[in-house]
Amino acid sequence: MLIRFLPRCLPVLLVLAFVPATGCGKKAAAPKTIAEQLKDARAAKTPEGQARALVRVARRQLKVGDKTGAGKTLTEARSLIKPEADPAVAGQRLVEIGDLHAKADSRSAARESLKAGVELAGRVGDPISKIRILTDAASVFGAKAGGLGDAKSAREALDAATAVAEGVEDRFKVQAFAAIAVALAKVGLNTDAAKLADTLEEMARGQDDPRAKAEALAAAANVRAEGGDKAKTAELLSAAEAAANEIKTAENKAYGLMAVAGALLANGDAAAAGRLLKEADKQANKVADPEGQKNAIEKVRAMMADAERKK
Repeated sequence: MLIRFLPRCLPVLLVLAFVPATGCGKKAAAPKTIAEQLKDARAAKTPEGQARALVRVARRQLKVGDKTGAGKTLTEARSLIKPEADPAVAGQRLVEIGDLHAKADSRSAARESLKAGVELAGRVGDPISKIRILTDAASVFGAKAGGLGDAKSAREALDAATAVAEGVEDRFKVQAFAAIAVALAKVGLNTDAAKLADTLEEMARGQDDPRAKAEALAAAANVRAEGGDKAKTAELLSAAEAAANEIKTAENKAYGLMAVAGALLANGDAAAAGRLLKEADKQANKVADPEGQKNAIEKVRAMMADAERKK
């Protein structure tokens, strides 16, 4: 039967043999150069969009070791942030720019951006957003490696964050104190961090919200990792990841996973952090709100770059 079939099919088979398969032989598009990325960033429709894109380029410049170029790009991004901008968005962006300036060894520029971010935090209405700006700024101010080593400014920002946290609704207290505990550990205030970690573990036990539980346990694990308690850290990380995997909504799951990944990075496990961040990236891309999606993706990609550097 096959022999009788072949003569009729042969012309078609010969034609097909010379038709390249779809996608075969195609080269992957080369990544854009820094110059091309800068051009694209400057073409964004809004100053905030331009600043956001320029910060991404600066991250790449730092990754390839171009601290001078990164510093110039960050200065350009800083110039696009105006006093009348949304304080929650602009404050976080200023702190991010300050962090990267510190990594590029531009200490005076880092300090200026951080101070401006802290000042804008005073105009932020949402307490959790305000606390995150203050604790992120404190982490950069106080960190000896990759930060400014300025304990006084770090403590001032943390005191301001704590004052806000004490007044938030009970359902947000875990998020608030988790952010503060992580910042305390990052700047070496280990005694204060350990006390707050005890509180967070207790709060986590009574939590029904899986994101809040994951963040509380992850923050406590972060603190225990800084203190060198490996057994307790491992126990808390396992419980935190289990809680994060129970989260149903995409945005909350992305942030829950990022919290656990941050604790894993503090514990020196960049590979495990990278695994969770890949899932967090998937969840971030599912966030329905466009601005929320951008913010989540931006945060997870920054953490992914950090995890990659630490592998």
